[in-house]
Amino acid sequence: MPDARHAEIIAATRKWLERAVIGLNLCPFAKGVHVKGQIRYIVSAAQNDNALLDDLERELKVLAEVAAEEVDTTLLITPDVLTDFADFTDFLDLAEVVLRTHGLVGVLQVASFHPDYVFADADADDIANYTNRAPYPTLHLIREASLARATAAFPDAADIYERNIETLHALGLEGWRALEVDAPAKPKP
Repeated sequence: MPDARHAEIIAATRKWLERAVIGLNLCPFAKGVHVKGQIRYIVSAAQNDNALLDDLERELKVLAEVAAEEVDTTLLITPDVLTDFADFTDFLDLAEVVLRTHGLVGVLQVASFHPDYVFADADADDIANYTNRAPYPTLHLIREASLARATAAFPDAADIYERNIETLHALGLEGWRALEVDAPAKPKP
């Protein structure tokens, strides 16, 4: 993957994190690790599920072995594979198998973000889906211990989902578009 493209993908993902996730306070836990530089951004060069599984296994191992003070969470960005949302959701089942296979259930978890994310009970155009929309398909590797500490420190953690939906309904689609957090347009051939 060319370095310029890699840098552009990370820049778009950081912009989404800063403007949407942190800027709209969709995840009150994100700001701390962002400010401390504890987020690892990895762009997968995978072109198929098997290669992405290899990347996922490697990144889970790295996160499990490195100190949380150095890297607390990882965003594994997959610009060239799992671009179809149905394929992406199918892959999440494989991610759970990888966690079990490596004995990481209860240690790490995988959250999911996708440009076309749709909650199971939602219409495709429901603004609430944007809580999980990112510029590129992204697997968020999270330490369970860090998540437990963060939710314990946040008194209304159970209300985050509902508050996020209220925030996005108030923002609306035009407000979301004004954030300019979608993936950069691909150049025309």
